[in-house]
Amino acid sequence: MGRMKSRFRGFLPLVVDLETGGFDKDAHGLLQIGAASLCWTNDELEIEELVTWNVVPHPDTRVEAASLQLTGIDLDDPERLAEPEEAALRELFRFVRKAVRRHGCRRAVLTGHNAHFDHGFVTSAAARNGVKRSPFHPFTVIDTASLAAVAYGHTVLSEACQRAGLGFESARAHAAAYDVEAAARLFCAIVNEWDTLKLAGAPKS
Repeated sequence: MGRMKSRFRGFLPLVVDLETGGFDKDAHGLLQIGAASLCWTNDELEIEELVTWNVVPHPDTRVEAASLQLTGIDLDDPERLAEPEEAALRELFRFVRKAVRRHGCRRAVLTGHNAHFDHGFVTSAAARNGVKRSPFHPFTVIDTASLAAVAYGHTVLSEACQRAGLGFESARAHAAAYDVEAAARLFCAIVNEWDTLKLAGAPKS
């Protein structure tokens, strides 16, 4: 618990990936939410828990046909077992708050690939559903696209994962369950590699 708190200055990186009805955070609804909490095991940062929700878009939002084509989501499929946007968002926030308490941190920092996109959608969805007290920092995010540009020279998630030696299954992409796992594994790989390099360069006592 203490290591997560000390490593990230009391803030908990919590990985999030969203599938949405389009690119406008105020006009397009949520279709899927994926979230991953992280932990340290044997000095390696790794995925602790993965959760996903299928979402019924808010009635005041739109869903573009192109988004459904890209994600392969069928909004009328009863096997989706989708929840209303408000309910799914509240469950996400509960998941995040439990992780923050479990690791002794003060607040979560939304972490993800092009994280400002997801942060904006979460913030807008919370506002339109009247869901208050977001557990996420109001403006700070950790963006794995930016980190991958520095670490591996590429910003696209699939290519960054390949360069990190993680592999990437393109057929499973554009689903929150897979993309959040891929982004979480990428973030862990970058942190672990960085910490190993720091230890290697530390002066011998």
